[in-house]
Amino acid sequence: MEKHCVGIDVSMDFLDCCFGTSDSFQNQKFGKSKKFGNNQEGFKELLKWTNQQKVSAELIFVMEATGVYYEHLAYFLSEHECNLSVLLPNMVKHYSKSLNVKTKTDQKDSEVLCKLGLERKLRNWNMPTKIMRNLKFFSREYREVKYKINQIKNQLHARQHSHGCPSSTEKRMRKQLALLETQVVEIEAELRVLVMSDSEFYEKIQKVCSIPGVSFITVICIVAETNAFALITNTRQLASYAGLDIQQNQSGNRIGKTRISKKGNSFIRYALYMPALCASRFNPIMKDFIII
Repeated sequence: MEKHCVGIDVSMDFLDCCFGTSDSFQNQKFGKSKKFGNNQEGFKELLKWTNQQKVSAELIFVMEATGVYYEHLAYFLSEHECNLSVLLPNMVKHYSKSLNVKTKTDQKDSEVLCKLGLERKLRNWNMPTKIMRNLKFFSREYREVKYKINQIKNQLHARQHSHGCPSSTEKRMRKQLALLETQVVEIEAELRVLVMSDSEFYEKIQKVCSIPGVSFITVICIVAETNAFALITNTRQLASYAGLDIQQNQSGNRIGKTRISKKGNSFIRYALYMPALCASRFNPIMKDFIII
């Protein structure tokens, strides 16, 4: 089956794009890489350039989740109803190694992405709804502010037990702490208002919050980070996405220590840590899973 792909290597300012085709015999052909600006004008030029190619079958755009720089293009392509796949950097890295690619340039990276898109059947990227985007922003901001609060509390404790610390230093730190604690309350209030704006969604959140030891913030964080489980099809996939999947360490007669991979979303692991700790202590069913 004939297939067309545009591999896009994304940086802060530029998009390096490679157009490739694959016929029914898996013969691949790649065009010369083209560079566009990572802005609205560049996105329009990219679509115009793509339309000029001889596209007679399925066309998919493939890019890597490079920090936040890919997001504007991803939303632009989704709004223009283009088939788009956004891949995790780890997957692209291992695929590139399998090709024994020794050269590292933006042009070569775009060709690798194009080749991957032609060879594999990739999942389409689903654009999150506005409520999901805002939930992620607010939940991450909540965690960042809570981290700063703990940081300042520790610093304040150290200052209070230091010899000769000026009172003005302690006063300023208390002001910072009061401001951050106010912001935490504001963020949580915004989160609750946002969730309540959708009655059906709010009802689902309330049901999950009824689980003992699971707070509103915990639920919101997990829902926001998984885009309401849009691409999650089973428990193993969710565990892997969160970096909670088990890594075996065994070779021959040697049996090493088993660990979780931690190659996943750290926000979910952070949100689940305390509920899991409480469940392991007070839930009789979960006690059987404790490893001592």
